[in-house]
Amino acid sequence: MPTSRQATPSRHHPGTEPPSLGGRATGRRERHPLRMSLAVALTIVVLGTAGLGWIYLKLNGNIDTFDAGGLSKNRPGAGSSKGENVLVIGTDARTGGNSALGGGDSNDIGRSDTTFLLHIYADHRHAVAVSIPRDTLVTIPPCRLPDGTWTKPQPNTMFNAAYSVGETAKGNPACTQNTVESLTGLRVDHTVVVDFKGFAALTDVVGGVEVCVPQDVYEGDLNPNRGTRGALLFRKGVRNVSGQKALDYVRIRHGIGDGSDIGRIKRQQAFVAALIKKVKSDGLTPADLLPLADAATKSLTVDPGLGSANKLISFAMALKDIDLHNTKFLTIPWRYVGERVAVVEPDASELWAGLRADRTIDGKDAAGTKGKARASASPSPSADVSGAGIDVAVYNGTTTGGLASRAAASLTRHGFTVTGTANAISQDHVSTVIEYGTGLRSPAETVARLFPGAQLTPVTGTGIDVVLGRTYATAAPSASPAPTALPSSVAAGARSADDDPCSNLSYG
Repeated sequence: MPTSRQATPSRHHPGTEPPSLGGRATGRRERHPLRMSLAVALTIVVLGTAGLGWIYLKLNGNIDTFDAGGLSKNRPGAGSSKGENVLVIGTDARTGGNSALGGGDSNDIGRSDTTFLLHIYADHRHAVAVSIPRDTLVTIPPCRLPDGTWTKPQPNTMFNAAYSVGETAKGNPACTQNTVESLTGLRVDHTVVVDFKGFAALTDVVGGVEVCVPQDVYEGDLNPNRGTRGALLFRKGVRNVSGQKALDYVRIRHGIGDGSDIGRIKRQQAFVAALIKKVKSDGLTPADLLPLADAATKSLTVDPGLGSANKLISFAMALKDIDLHNTKFLTIPWRYVGERVAVVEPDASELWAGLRADRTIDGKDAAGTKGKARASASPSPSADVSGAGIDVAVYNGTTTGGLASRAAASLTRHGFTVTGTANAISQDHVSTVIEYGTGLRSPAETVARLFPGAQLTPVTGTGIDVVLGRTYATAAPSASPAPTALPSSVAAGARSADDDPCSNLSYG
């Protein structure tokens, strides 16, 4: 069994832990035959129209799907989360008429403009959307190119570069999906891509969305290369925006706040919250539903699991009972590294662990009956382990994605300080190895109590490193502890969908 010493990230790994992944966006259209499912039957009642069959065929014809063959073969397991995870990607692709709205060359490659992971809790009454800044430094795992080959991992790379792998006009949503799975250790159940044109159409259909503008905004703020201030786009105050105006509002980066992508994320979260609030407050009449469904399906590229009107409507209906106040928006724990963004640990690992356990940001168990069963489970044999004052770095020595995040979350729950997670130099470790420097045998033994069967190995240097092996990948996760609140750094900036549009729009 290989056990090379990797005391620091530079010696231990090529970058943050990634599983193998990839994706080629084929953009092919799927036209599924009409199926009389429960979702169809319920929709008949809502629509009350004899033309339903034609409507479904029309909506099916709108929907684009991407090729799931580019997804990783080493994804987190289907049971990695009690709830359901949906990746939402806003793209600035210029194809299909989008260049008229977003500017740029219509032949340019597709890029992700904004991304968030929506976790729908198992009780179907709570949801949280976690934004991932596009400048976040991550490892992009191997991705499939249009010719069928796979790239090598790209450590220390901006997150939004994953969507551009392969440099196709329609982008690479499968690569972004697998990058998120690698980063979080959570399995993404569905991925939805929304483009400029479709986004603008959606806001038109609902009659506009109420947003807060902190200051007068001009054309030059939207395009800092313009040279002149240009015409007034938004006057300060609460405004109703739709179409191009709505698109301009969510895309403006310069000229509002600190001009950062982080600041823009706050406004985007407020906008999505206001859009959800508008749809829920207005309700959907039969006359409203068809235009909204038509606009939505035209704007989306989805994974094959959502590739029909039946599937999309069934999925949407499953969300109808989620309360506005229980719909939260937050951002992955972050810090600046120069002009880029780094993920803050162990806060991020605690966040992903909370979502896996269906724990809300205030510590409530939202897993429904599953949560009750878990709460009554017998405590883990390692329940009394205390890691206070012990620093540990965690490395994934396997090809199974998400292991380092899983182990880091376990260590954090027991009071250890996780100094970082990453991939080991080699991914062929069979057993877990705990490497420790001079004088650290005792704390290393404490760490080992959380990893039954781990081998303790003294090495030259300082610090304690956990190099995870395949035995850890196949071991059943220990029972989750009783729900506790997430770190204040995670919850402090959270927004509820029913918040005032002018509240919580700044990072300081």
